[in-house]
Amino acid sequence: MIQVANRLNDVKEYYFSKKLREVRSLINQGKPIINLGVGSPDLQPPKEVINALNNSTVYGYQNYQGIPEFRQAISDFYKKHYNVSLQVSDEILPLMGSKEGILHISMAYLNEGDEVLIPNPGYPTYTTVTKLVQAKPVYYDLVEENNWFPNFENLEKINLEKVKIMWVNYPHMPTGSTPTNALFEKLIAFAKKHQILIVNDNPYSFILNDKPKSILAYEGAKDVAIELNSLSKSFNISGWRVGMVVGKSEYINNILKVKSNMDSGMYYGIQQGAITALKLSKKWFNKINAVYKKRRIIIWKICDELHCAYNKTSTGLFVWAKIPKGKTSNEITDELLYNYNVFITPGTVFGSNGEGYIRFSLCVEEEKIQEVLTRISKNN
Repeated sequence: MIQVANRLNDVKEYYFSKKLREVRSLINQGKPIINLGVGSPDLQPPKEVINALNNSTVYGYQNYQGIPEFRQAISDFYKKHYNVSLQVSDEILPLMGSKEGILHISMAYLNEGDEVLIPNPGYPTYTTVTKLVQAKPVYYDLVEENNWFPNFENLEKINLEKVKIMWVNYPHMPTGSTPTNALFEKLIAFAKKHQILIVNDNPYSFILNDKPKSILAYEGAKDVAIELNSLSKSFNISGWRVGMVVGKSEYINNILKVKSNMDSGMYYGIQQGAITALKLSKKWFNKINAVYKKRRIIIWKICDELHCAYNKTSTGLFVWAKIPKGKTSNEITDELLYNYNVFITPGTVFGSNGEGYIRFSLCVEEEKIQEVLTRISKNN
């Protein structure tokens, strides 16, 4: 056997890649599994967005930076919804999903041995990519008592000399915590003091959230921060893989050096669909959020049946619930899977501070969520 690269020695298969094989196996055995674990929107994209994709007759390679009309649509969207001005020519880089941006940014800025501040709990890909580029994850604690915000006093106690990137994600996944003005201002000041690049991962701005924010709207942010964003959650086109990274031209150009060697540009029809999506009014967000609100109410009832606590002010595509004392997150999720045929996510997937919590997805039709409530209620 050919030996794998050393970078894989400390990298495991993504949790959902592995766990969903088990779920599919149970389904193949005839188990009536209902999947409340994954945040892949089940609602349809806007009709006009699908039409824009279908009407495309251009099939060749596209510009690595995306067509100018797409970048203009992103710029207009950021100005309208975030009050952020972005130069169309060099402050916007479309991505094939923001997930690839995590790798491109890391490859552009991290050397072997560099350190990266990663939230705990947080999106597992931050850790995996950091390890793949042979940098070192340095976890910073997020806890419920501090609204899942960084504790800057504790951060100042860390040796930050080798830290080059700090990943932040607000609105936060998995907890649904939303940012305040003070949080972003503190992050910018912290980054300037220690010469750290802040990367805000921002795909949940418009899901059950009336006050979308971008870190780039704050004074001095462009000097030390860039932002990832995505159309996957906001417009129900996760499979299209449409995202972007925005920020100061120097940062964007360095990321482009990586990206332009990794792919050959986004399909023209997808860009046309994305342009149409970005031009939609707030009525679109109101429409999908009305559906999510109904689903979330039923999820809350499920949490009540399980004696779990939750925050009704949280946003995003998930409900983050605190389980009763005496059981672990994995024990609760396994019990639901094997006894009730319901798949949800243990909080430990997102880090050690996720112990004691479970996560429910809202990306399941209302009738199936109601069926979950019925199954659990019958046995309580």
